[in-house]
Amino acid sequence: MTDSLGWRHKFAVLVPSTNTSVQPEFDAMRPVGVTNHISRIRIPNIPLNDNADFQRLIELIAAAQDEAVDSVMSCEPDRLVLGISAETFWDGLQASRKLKAHLEERTRLPVSMGSEACDRAFRALGVKTIAVLTPYQPVGDRNVERFFEESGYRVKRIKGLKCASPVHIAHVSEAQLCAALKELDGDDVDGIIQVGTNLAMARLAAQAENWLAKPVIAINTAIYWDALRASGIPDRVAGFGTLLERH
Repeated sequence: MTDSLGWRHKFAVLVPSTNTSVQPEFDAMRPVGVTNHISRIRIPNIPLNDNADFQRLIELIAAAQDEAVDSVMSCEPDRLVLGISAETFWDGLQASRKLKAHLEERTRLPVSMGSEACDRAFRALGVKTIAVLTPYQPVGDRNVERFFEESGYRVKRIKGLKCASPVHIAHVSEAQLCAALKELDGDDVDGIIQVGTNLAMARLAAQAENWLAKPVIAINTAIYWDALRASGIPDRVAGFGTLLERH
C-alpha cells in the first residue's frame, strides 16, 4: 500500500516559519502523485538592519531546525527537501556538505538543498559564470559568493536587496526583481541565479529567460527540480523555465 495522493513520492519540506513563498511555489510545480508536507522552523520575524542581525537569523534557524525535522518525520516521507537558502551556503562548500550529512544521518533520508541544487542546475544548463540576486545583507552575499567560487563558478556580480526582515523578503515586487535582473545582466555572464527562498521568483525567472536570452534560475525551481530528478521523477513542468521544462 502507498499513500493515496503521494503514491510516487512524499517530500518533507523544511521552511522557516516566516517563509510564505516556498509552499505555494513548490505546490505549483508539483506533479501528480507527488505531495509536499511542510514543517516550519520556528523563528521570530526579527529586524534585519545589518550583518549582525543576519548572522543572528542564521543562528536562530540552526537552533530550531532539528525540532522541525523530527516533527515532519512522523508522516513517513521519502525525501527531505530544504526550502531554506542562506543556511545551505553559510561558511562555504565544506560546511554545506556537513549540513547535508547531518540531516541525512538524522533522518535516514536523501536530502535536497539549495546550494547543491544550484550546482547541479548550473551543470545541466552549461552555466559557469554567474550573476547573483539575493535578499540578504552583505554578510549573506559574501557567504553565497564564497560557496559558488569554492564550487568552481565565477561570480561576476552580486546584488543584495537588504530586505528589512524575513517576512519582508516575500514583499519584494516583480517590478523590483525585474529591475535587479536587468542591472545584473551582461555579456560577461552565462546565467543569473536568484537565492533566498522567500523571494517569490519562480514564474518571473521563466519569463526573464525570454527577454535576457540566457538561463535565469530561481532557487525554489532549482530545489524542486533537484528533488524530483533525484527521486527518479522525470516529469517536465511548464511555466517555470528551461530547467523544469527541458532537463
